[in-house]
Amino acid sequence: MNLDFIDFSFLDVLDIILVAALLYYIYKLLKGTVAINIVIGIAFIFIIWKTTQALRMEMLSGILGYLLSGGVIALLIVFQQEIRKFLLMIGTTNFSSKRGFLNQLKFLQSEISSEVDTETILKTCINLSKTKTGALLVIEKTNNLDFLVTTGDKMNALVNEAILESIFYKNSPLHDGATLIRDNYIIATRVILPISENTQIPLRFGLRHRAAIGVSERTDALCLVVSEETGEISYIKDGGFELYDTFDELSKKLQKDVIA
Repeated sequence: MNLDFIDFSFLDVLDIILVAALLYYIYKLLKGTVAINIVIGIAFIFIIWKTTQALRMEMLSGILGYLLSGGVIALLIVFQQEIRKFLLMIGTTNFSSKRGFLNQLKFLQSEISSEVDTETILKTCINLSKTKTGALLVIEKTNNLDFLVTTGDKMNALVNEAILESIFYKNSPLHDGATLIRDNYIIATRVILPISENTQIPLRFGLRHRAAIGVSERTDALCLVVSEETGEISYIKDGGFELYDTFDELSKKLQKDVIA
């Protein structure tokens, strides 16, 4: 048996590291979505294909090779939302800004310390829900949201209940649109978000919910929506609703997702 493939050069090691980083990033991007199961299935077929090639099982490896190569178009269709999110992240990365560049590399860190005061944010939403005051809060994660800041009014205020409640007060000129939060600072209000084109969203959800789903489809931002009609608090990420039974459970989910 020829074992020449075991001889590694520096470029081979670098190649493996880069591929591992890419695969991990794809996993982080798709984690929590149905698409992750498809990726696992494809990876399993790819491993079998490479194994059959190494064992010189030409017929089976040929079939698997055609299967993988012919599935590229299908993958583009299945993962169109994830691909758009990835390209949007790359296109909006500010490489001239140290912070903007490092934010895009957070997926390489095993643990990320969060400065976002999720307890205050959630408490504010609970207060707003009691008075059925509509609200839409967007928490930035690794994808830079500067391209959205320009659609609203810039702000630089530390997150606290009084300011957030005053922003969404019904007679406030700032209550329309979304409020963006970055590193525990309110960076913009009256922000216009992209509306989701998902036809599966129930009709009972209005523009706030569709906007929250829209931005979470395109970025990894986390959204909290308070319904003006029912006072219900919706937690939205990755283009979908995150279900919860109690506010304590919601608090834990939000805290975990902020640092994930």
